[in-house]
Amino acid sequence: QVQLVESGGGLVQAGGSLRLSCTYSGIPGIHVMGWHRQRPGKERELVATITTDGNTNYADSVKGRFTISGDNAKNMIFLQMNSLKPEDTGVYYCDVYSWARGANFWGQGTQVTVSS
Repeated sequence: QVQLVESGGGLVQAGGSLRLSCTYSGIPGIHVMGWHRQRPGKERELVATITTDGNTNYADSVKGRFTISGDNAKNMIFLQMNSLKPEDTGVYYCDVYSWARGANFWGQGTQVTVSS
């Protein structure tokens, strides 16, 4: 059974930090893991990705402020978010692409709210 569970969201003031965690299970043949977000009134967008061999990619809007990491042994993905801005407010989703299933799997999302 595939499961992805995010945690770590919450309310923070602008300039603050949050660390999101995602624990996944039941997913064979993982290749890419990542975080997306859906901001109010906008479509879901890529935030950051990391491959199983550690290559990372970031949206321009978060470069230098967010850091994605993974712990393959513990089946976890993290997103360290620093210097948060009100425009970072949204629901953050972790996702895992399985080459074995040819499919992307999503968590249920965690709310991040940054107050000005």
